[in-house]
Amino acid sequence: MEPQTSHQEISKKAISAPETLNEAFNYARPSSFSRGLRLDIKGITILLISGTASIDEFGKTIHVGDFRAQTLRTYENITKLLAAEGATWRDVVRTTCYLRDIERDYVAFNEVRTQFFSEQGLNPLPASTGIQAILCRPDLLVEMEAMAIFESDGRGARQMSAVGE
Repeated sequence: MEPQTSHQEISKKAISAPETLNEAFNYARPSSFSRGLRLDIKGITILLISGTASIDEFGKTIHVGDFRAQTLRTYENITKLLAAEGATWRDVVRTTCYLRDIERDYVAFNEVRTQFFSEQGLNPLPASTGIQAILCRPDLLVEMEAMAIFESDGRGARQMSAVGE
């Protein structure tokens, strides 16, 4: 029996980009989270991108030991998750960046991030927090999450449903 609620639920949809990174639930030992969630609230879409790292479409860590390459792959994975819902980095308002060793890697991280954001033409830049953390795999050096917000104007999933897909 489901609990009764006294409020209207918002529209929620899992975000995925299986050609780029696997679904976490498909691991041998499933990890119970969505790669991201799309929330549609009164004409506004919010994309919540879960912690994302240098993972491939088979769930394997790639670029082991190469901090810069892992950072770029993480940005690529987030880019694909955003694109799956018709969004870009211009819609990103916040990132949280987890570095295994912030003292060792922050300078390189900031160089890669600055170049990547410059290539995306971001102005203003997203709000951001950098944190040192023990990540879920010992071979991961960086993990990021992101939040994007845009007006629900027919982009992404809504546009696809409008054409009958």
